Amino acid sequence: MNSHGSAAPAIAELSDVGQRARRRIAYRLLPFVFLIYIVNYIDRVNVSFANLRMSADLGFSDRVYGLGVGMFYLTYVLFEIPGAIIVERWSARKWIARIMISWGIVTILTGFVHTAGQFYAARFFLGVAESSFFPGMIVYLTHWFRLRERSRAIACLYAAVPAASLIGSPVAGWLLGVHWRLLAGWRWLFILEGIPAIVLGIVTVFYLTDWPVQARWLPQDERDWLVDELQAELQAKKKIRNYTIMEAFCDLRILRLIFGYFLALTGALGTIYWIPTFVKRLSGFSNQTVTSLLLIPALIGIAGMLINGWHSDRTAERHCHSAIPLVAAGFMFGLFDSRPPRSPVGDCVFASGQRFLVCVLPRFLGDTDDDAKRSSGRRYLRTNQFNRATRRICRKLRDWVSQRSNAFPCSQLRVHSARLCCGGRPDP
Repeated sequence: MNSHGSAAPAIAELSDVGQRARRRIAYRLLPFVFLIYIVNYIDRVNVSFANLRMSADLGFSDRVYGLGVGMFYLTYVLFEIPGAIIVERWSARKWIARIMISWGIVTILTGFVHTAGQFYAARFFLGVAESSFFPGMIVYLTHWFRLRERSRAIACLYAAVPAASLIGSPVAGWLLGVHWRLLAGWRWLFILEGIPAIVLGIVTVFYLTDWPVQARWLPQDERDWLVDELQAELQAKKKIRNYTIMEAFCDLRILRLIFGYFLALTGALGTIYWIPTFVKRLSGFSNQTVTSLLLIPALIGIAGMLINGWHSDRTAERHCHSAIPLVAAGFMFGLFDSRPPRSPVGDCVFASGQRFLVCVLPRFLGDTDDDAKRSSGRRYLRTNQFNRATRRICRKLRDWVSQRSNAFPCSQLRVHSARLCCGGRPDP
């Protein structure tokens, strides 16, 4: 055990075969899944940049736009779990390829909408097409990475979220200024950003491998080592308990994580889909300037994601690495004042607190191997100290922030989510 209380073996303790296998798998899979998730996220949120011109051109009110955004999640939620089961029991590569090709087609068609009904339909079917992509990717990574490396692998995957903003923001700013073949720039934004998904979907069929035992690109000794390691982990879990799907949904810890994740995302989605519109209205800047300002949250997210993922795996600590970014995001969002006088750059920086959320997701979604450490007095003390501190801070700042911001309810959601990550209960 290291000085941080880590129970995870050091890399030096791995056999030469294990080190070679880990390196080869990471170099083969992580850049590609990172790339396809960048394309996925750009296609999901490009509507936020398109709205800088789309609503004005089509006569949409904010209510129409907001409802269209929400239509995506109506179907996205319904098909997430069935899709993840298909990845596990059928074929990850085929299912992910199907998702990418279908969402690329729907994204292109979104560029031709003219009415609110067509916009709603496009977002509805985009949710159908894209649902289960992210949970499917998480399941797929469990086929290739052991427990102790899984959080870092998920961090590499989810670093695509801020990276997508880093790429998508300037591209959107450029496309919004074009007017080709009598089509507005926001239409070209959908059309051109849907094409890479179709191309990469076709590549996925030939590039990804469903299971290690099928990996011809792995030498036999490395393939055997990985299969044995993953099988040993699976058997160790089954000795503790072999959950069915319904039993998992009835587990209190799962329900607590679901509730915490729900609270966190409730506060985040508003900034994801509305911040370009907010910054433009408040500042009067051009579309290109607005999209350039949004590079700030992207840079914060990339740095925070990778540092938090690395440090969490290094110390084998999950709870505080999940909770602290949520608290930071909650308080920064609480400072997003909606009354004059305003600074558009300051609002952009404060709203970038939502990027702290992406720092927590590898901890939220990765396995933690806590069964052997549940009796740790150090972890118990740290968890309870954090809960007490969060309660005190939240109560002291409640009046101060609520007097200065109408966004405080969203910040409270994130603070409560952080306490749930540490095993606490939301403070009324």
